[in-house]
Amino acid sequence: MFGIFRPRLAGLAALGLALAGPASAAEARAAQVEVRDAWSRPAAAGATGAGYLTLVNHGRMADALIGAATPAARRVEIHRTRMAGGVMSMARVSRVAIPAGASVTLAPGGTHLMLIGLARAQRPGEEIPAVLSFASGARVRTRLAVRIEPPKTAMAH
Repeated sequence: MFGIFRPRLAGLAALGLALAGPASAAEARAAQVEVRDAWSRPAAAGATGAGYLTLVNHGRMADALIGAATPAARRVEIHRTRMAGGVMSMARVSRVAIPAGASVTLAPGGTHLMLIGLARAQRPGEEIPAVLSFASGARVRTRLAVRIEPPKTAMAH
């Protein structure tokens, strides 16, 4: 008796799953990149702050962080700190590769986000909203917790 309805029920179930999924391809890709342990140190208004975090690529394709924005700063740049010949230097980079199935940590003394021209002082306990942009077209919203020390879980990375 139900044999005639099975194809229709299967079709409706598939439609329901499709409608329950992400609204766009960019949202689907965004679901592949997870942000962990996002934080920033306190900084004065008008100064430059720094953002640190771990990006976990749960997808089967590589991606890359290519930019970020926050209403808390005039602009955000990706920088890499290097030590060469006993001299520390910092340079802007255009992307941070995130291999498929891997994680990349932006941390003090390495690659990090520079929050240039902070609109106001950033104090411990506050959060800085940010949107990360990826080469895949994905955009991921996050919040950087303002704190003196890195999160304990970030130390494990």
